[in-house]
Amino acid sequence: EVQLQASGGGLVQAGGSLRLSCAVSEFTGFNFDDYCIGWLRQAPGKEREVVSHTGSREEPTYYTDSVKGRFTISRDYAKNTVYLQMNNVKPEDTAVYYCAAELYCSTSHYVYGYRGQGTLVTVSS
Repeated sequence: EVQLQASGGGLVQAGGSLRLSCAVSEFTGFNFDDYCIGWLRQAPGKEREVVSHTGSREEPTYYTDSVKGRFTISRDYAKNTVYLQMNNVKPEDTAVYYCAAELYCSTSHYVYGYRGQGTLVTVSS
């Protein structure tokens, strides 16, 4: 079993920065190194989408087109934590952000079987 806890959301002005954290708890049979961790978001009235994901140490990271060059995902293997650094945020980044885990990476949010509670990011114009 895997438990994920996202934090770091809040209110930020357009052009500002925010860093989200996802703490992943290990339980018997779970190895943080083996799992792909994704950041998903759901804006009001829109479908949930995969914003970014990070797999094994050899796998490339993924970013959806709308955040490329602005968001950076990173993974601290010692702390079992994944971060999402959000720079130059825009009002359209306003959403509830979730972190999720699965044994393999996907750009489809349906794939991720383990999900934590979300953290709300609100970007004011």
